[in-house]
Amino acid sequence: MRTINKIIVHCSATQEGRDLDAAEINRWHLKRGWNGIGYHYVVLLDGTIEYGRSIYKQGAHVKGENEGSIGICYIGGVESERGSNGKWIAKDTRTPEQKESLLLLIKTLKKMHVEATIHGHNEFAAKSCPCFDANKEYCNI
Repeated sequence: MRTINKIIVHCSATQEGRDLDAAEINRWHLKRGWNGIGYHYVVLLDGTIEYGRSIYKQGAHVKGENEGSIGICYIGGVESERGSNGKWIAKDTRTPEQKESLLLLIKTLKKMHVEATIHGHNEFAAKSCPCFDANKEYCNI
């Protein structure tokens, strides 16, 4: 088993309400030349948790932080319409079901990896992802 010291939360950067799954993200990542989906877990709009890459394998979700981390991605993360400048606007689009499932998943992972800290992708890259303060929200788990 890999030593896990970080649990990193992401969003798929897809429009609010747009339904997709781990299989589609896997196709995106394969098209980029990656070795399959980079996240270990994907949380769908209805709260379903899907498996991505095996947690026994290093992820491909944060440059320089993949070795000792687990990546979780929730579907969503931007407004349903583009802004007036034509760009997508970052937004915490988590459904109540996604919030509940993320909390359950992170609690479970923390029991398995007690020393792991919780982070948002934005702590390691100049991105809005996951569009909320994951460290603050989950710091007391």
